[in-house]
Amino acid sequence: MFCKTILICPVELFCHLKDNNNMSPREDDLNDARTLRKKAEEQLKKKQRQTKGDVMETDVKKLVHELQVHQIELEMQNEELREANETAERALKKYTMLYDFAPMGYFTLEKDGSITDLNFSGAEMLGEKRFSLINSNFKLFVSDESHSEFDNFFQKVFASDFKESCELLLGYDDKPLCRVYIEGIVTGDEGRCLLSAVDISGFKR
Repeated sequence: MFCKTILICPVELFCHLKDNNNMSPREDDLNDARTLRKKAEEQLKKKQRQTKGDVMETDVKKLVHELQVHQIELEMQNEELREANETAERALKKYTMLYDFAPMGYFTLEKDGSITDLNFSGAEMLGEKRFSLINSNFKLFVSDESHSEFDNFFQKVFASDFKESCELLLGYDDKPLCRVYIEGIVTGDEGRCLLSAVDISGFKR
């Protein structure tokens, strides 16, 4: 029995091995590098998405915090405004009681003697309704016998920074009203005469 010996050329053997492995070691390395890079890029994208989500969540929390702080600030400002309004109302009520309903007459006069403001007691002294006396001239309610005395008093008031005083008889159209003691002083900014009048008719009798 004979054994058949087959001789294979080295070149043919190399080609056969090459065909069986389908690629070279260098190509294996390149494929491994590409795969590794692809996986790394995928992980990077995943981390970036996670980081972006964390940043957005942080921004939302900051925005909510700022809105909450601003709301509290508005509530505090509203409370301060409410308290200031209540204080102003109390001050107005106090001013009304002290000025409008004071037992003595209060007048605010321009330099020509016209009345720009007065209280109820002042209107009662002049014998007219309060608001009908606005812009009327106070001199019209001074009796003839007291005109010169009032003119002298009024000139002194506007010529000095000190309080001046005198006694007058109020009356018009031959109708006597009352005898009053008046004091006056000029305010610095507005240049108006603040006049107070006390009915002293009872004291004279």
